[in-house]
Amino acid sequence: MHLLNSLAIAISMYSRIPAPAADWSEKNMKYVMCFFPVVGVITGVLQSGIGYVLLKYTSFGGLFFAAVMTLFPVLVTGGIHLDGYADTVDAISSYGDREKRLQILKDPHTGAFAVIGLCVYFVAELALWSEADITILPLTACIYPFSRSLSGISVVSFQAAKNSGLLRTFQDGAHRTKVRVVLIIWACICAGTMLCLGARQSGAFAAGAAAVVAAAFLVFVYYYRMSKKKFGGTTGDLAGYFLQMCELAMLAVIVPVGKLI
Repeated sequence: MHLLNSLAIAISMYSRIPAPAADWSEKNMKYVMCFFPVVGVITGVLQSGIGYVLLKYTSFGGLFFAAVMTLFPVLVTGGIHLDGYADTVDAISSYGDREKRLQILKDPHTGAFAVIGLCVYFVAELALWSEADITILPLTACIYPFSRSLSGISVVSFQAAKNSGLLRTFQDGAHRTKVRVVLIIWACICAGTMLCLGARQSGAFAAGAAAVVAAAFLVFVYYYRMSKKKFGGTTGDLAGYFLQMCELAMLAVIVPVGKLI
């Protein structure tokens, strides 16, 4: 029962998908992060299904397809991770000290660099999706649970930059060792699935799938070093920033791979 409540909390917290109300009790919070990738599975499956229908059974143009594929994850999540991305871009662009950056993360106002960062992000993703074809959809479905697995690992593994906040709440409430193991298993399953999908296509596609996995881990390393150096640890906003950057980096590798086969 507690696991079902943890699942409901994860879905309601990280998406707009309707879920039963659950009490944020100590027992229910222990394993919430274990179910974070479930939101990614739902997002990836639905998005790839919609993309398949658009490309296979409709005559809509590439721009319409790209717009749907870009916006659909935002509709599912409500933009919670994009909010963290925008705040982090603002903080990094301030060139202030650690305290100044952390203060910007808490500021509810949106700065100019956040707006610029969001525009650049959406244009980049729109451009990538406009060049995508139906062959890469199974791979793209995997990037959403994979990015959430790695983001969740950071939440229960990295040092917190602050002694308060939503991330610290999840850290304090989580059974860190068990949650970390579950999330590592999630990450391995996602990476293994991508490698298997690549191997079923061709040698070039298999190498490309491996490159996609490598790109995700490279962004993870960057995220760890950047958060530690510039913020003294991670926060919920930084975890959201990583998630968005990770997904964009994987998509930037997947699309060229699709062009090679």
